[in-house]
Amino acid sequence: MKNKTVAAGLPAQLPGIDLPEALGELKEENVPQRLWAKDPSLWKSDPQIQNAIRHRLGWLDLPATMGSAVAELTAFAAEIRRAGVKDVVLLGMGGSSLCPEVLRQIIGARVGFPRLSVLDTTDPGAILAVTKAIQLRKTLFIVSSKSGGTIEVNSLFKYFWAKVEALQKAKAGASFVAVTDPGTMLERLAKEKKFRRVFLAPPDVGGRYSALTYFGLLPAALLGIDLKRFLDRAARVANASGPGRDPSENPAVWLGAVLGAAAEAGRDKVTLWTSPELRAFGIWAEQLIAESTGKEGAGLVPAESEPLAPGRVDGRDRVFVFLGLKGSKGNAPALKALAALEKAGHPVVRLELADRYDLAGEFFRWEMATAVAGQLMGINPFDEPNVSESKANTTRILAQFEAARALPEETPAVVEKGVALWSTNKVRGDSVNGVLSDFLSATRPGDYVAVLAYVTPDKTRTGALQALRRRVGELTGRATTLGFGPRFLHSTGQLHKGGAGNGVFLQITAADATDAVVPGAGYGFATLKMAQALGDFQSLREHGRRAVRIHLSKNATRDLAAIVGKLKAAVPAA
Repeated sequence: MKNKTVAAGLPAQLPGIDLPEALGELKEENVPQRLWAKDPSLWKSDPQIQNAIRHRLGWLDLPATMGSAVAELTAFAAEIRRAGVKDVVLLGMGGSSLCPEVLRQIIGARVGFPRLSVLDTTDPGAILAVTKAIQLRKTLFIVSSKSGGTIEVNSLFKYFWAKVEALQKAKAGASFVAVTDPGTMLERLAKEKKFRRVFLAPPDVGGRYSALTYFGLLPAALLGIDLKRFLDRAARVANASGPGRDPSENPAVWLGAVLGAAAEAGRDKVTLWTSPELRAFGIWAEQLIAESTGKEGAGLVPAESEPLAPGRVDGRDRVFVFLGLKGSKGNAPALKALAALEKAGHPVVRLELADRYDLAGEFFRWEMATAVAGQLMGINPFDEPNVSESKANTTRILAQFEAARALPEETPAVVEKGVALWSTNKVRGDSVNGVLSDFLSATRPGDYVAVLAYVTPDKTRTGALQALRRRVGELTGRATTLGFGPRFLHSTGQLHKGGAGNGVFLQITAADATDAVVPGAGYGFATLKMAQALGDFQSLREHGRRAVRIHLSKNATRDLAAIVGKLKAAVPAA
């Protein structure tokens, strides 16, 4: 029997979740009206927490208010083109980098506009690749950080500032702009160094909700994206999701009801598939969902771009969302798989974009949906209480390195052909694959397996890691995720520590073939990245999480292929 639909074309029912109950609760509690009125009591009753939430709801106004910045940003983009800039390199992390990366991959630069590169990593291979690909004299650097004090962004700035200053001397500042909140250390640094411009973002918008602020719109303008058209698409969805719309006809609130009802039903794994042209959207949605809901022993687990055989989906812990581009020839495989999953009783949501500019509306839809899901789940979707833990561990480990000139390290449980393995639990077996197979076979219903990769995020290694991810999914039947460190520390890292404790973690580190010095720091990026990996592993251990760390040689691709090829002994969990 087909799902009954409401006036907006949104299903009133989905299998496996109680969507009518969630929609009814949202209507009874006047959630759309109270959300637009910025009522913090929707989420928490504590006055102190309410006050903090009250100062994180400015994203609701952005489709209407950021239009005032269009002329300024368009003029700045024209200025940069006149200056002969051929490349723009954004130095950011988390909320300051993911929207620009999505725009770079999905919409891209118009003819005659600069090429955009996004560096949200401390991996020396990735940093050196960008350095080699650009001409410093024709490059504009965007130093992008809401807090203005992120170690990754600060380190990247020091690295590129030293190179530009060596060429441009006192004029180096003209090659840099900053995007930050008012009053940050970055704002003061930009003024001291005489940056070309400083763009101050609204302080009442959290990083992961900042796509429609200067954090997203400045890179968009430099790519040549039509900002008025872009913001009009966001406004269209905001208006359709307004306070007067019934939850069942409100596209953003309805999606929030689906996510909240799925969490209530134990379907906490949100597998997001897209048309091939929209694939990058998943990395942005992943941060928004994971960091907003992964706390207080709860959390939705976003599994973006998950390689999946529909017949091997284990358990009843899934909800599937397909974001499709109208007319895309690449839609067919996903739609076929989704039909099979739907037939098997899984809830499936299909959303469609008329064209790529509709991304702006999806940014707003998913922000509101996540806030609504948080309300149904009883959590505060605007804080990130566990994110600082790995940062603190990293700081401590770097201090130990600077004192002893060596990183602290435990004895590995297994060493085999240059590959070492550590574990937060006791291990059985005397080989890397034996230990890993035993580890995976112990997964439980409701678990997910996260591959946490501190390796160069290039096409070759990404393919190898996806192959590992696919094999893990085939063996266990569990949902799988893949994140590159340290990027994921600012997104899914919150879920890993603050969520329901149902994560099983495969941390992958590797020896770096090359390194790049962080000026004035006493260490290079390879050391910083390894300190972040060790700090994160310590944090997982402190939370009692099940995790193994596998350290590969400089030939990480070969080692990963060997692991995938031998990973056959694991017994699929019941």
